Amino acid sequence: MFQRHTLRTGAALLGAFLLVGCANHLPQRSEHEERFERRLLDHSLQIDVGEPRVLELPQRRVRIHEQKTFEVTEFEVTRHYDRYTPYQPWRELYEAPLGAVAVVAGIGANVLNVVLLGRLPDSVTKDWISYGVAGLNPAMNVESNGRSQQNLAAINEKQHDKRMEYSSLPWAERPVQVKAGGENHELTTDRGGVLRLNLLDGPFADHDASKVGTLLLSVEDPQDGTRAEATLLVSRDLRGKLGEAHALIYDDLEDDDVSQWVYRVKRLSDLGLEEEASELEQSLIELTRNDPELQEAFLESLMKDAGRLAADPGED
Repeated sequence: MFQRHTLRTGAALLGAFLLVGCANHLPQRSEHEERFERRLLDHSLQIDVGEPRVLELPQRRVRIHEQKTFEVTEFEVTRHYDRYTPYQPWRELYEAPLGAVAVVAGIGANVLNVVLLGRLPDSVTKDWISYGVAGLNPAMNVESNGRSQQNLAAINEKQHDKRMEYSSLPWAERPVQVKAGGENHELTTDRGGVLRLNLLDGPFADHDASKVGTLLLSVEDPQDGTRAEATLLVSRDLRGKLGEAHALIYDDLEDDDVSQWVYRVKRLSDLGLEEEASELEQSLIELTRNDPELQEAFLESLMKDAGRLAADPGED
């Protein structure tokens, strides 16, 4: 009884062994790559409000930059993989007869190699026999690179270099908080990190800018809380001009005649707001484009009464 149970157990173990089989290990494979670690050491924002710090004109371009300092460490990383051919029992149906042929051929090749004084390559004398033995082994498949699998065996890292890197980039298309008097406004920089302030335009035009003596500009990176502030003062002389200039620019133009248009342009120029005078001049030229006679009368009066020579930029 005991002998019968032992035979059954042994047969079960043998069957399980044949079913599971052994993996045929292949030469180890390695991969090499470079890896970089960047550690942020310093992060700052800079607001360049330009000179002078006191605004004498309503327009100013403010440049904002973001500066970062990194410690960069370079590593050479080598990954080692154990490779093997997984066992599949059904392959023994053709590997066993091929293995027998390979063993016979390998033995014959070794005999012939003795006659040829060892001139045959190892791929004939040794590899054929190795292939044949693996094929005849019922618990192992022959090596196959085509269906090989791999497992990560080890990772080795070697430090190569450590250096400092610096970057200075524009605060491009990012928000800027501007506090003007008791009002807070959010403006946005352009792609070059430039904020175009104009006390006669944008959110400032909707409030009495003549009462604003200080502009507080601030930016903040929400990722790490880095922030910067800068202050611009508005001169008393400019504050005295803003109310009149706003009316000259934004009051209804269509109800005025040519002489009033010329007066507005000339008065802005007399106030020292030449850029605003030129912009209003071009707006009036555009407004009269579909009325050549009115446009010509405006240009002639502009030259005669204001001494300004202008032309339609749309003309060839």
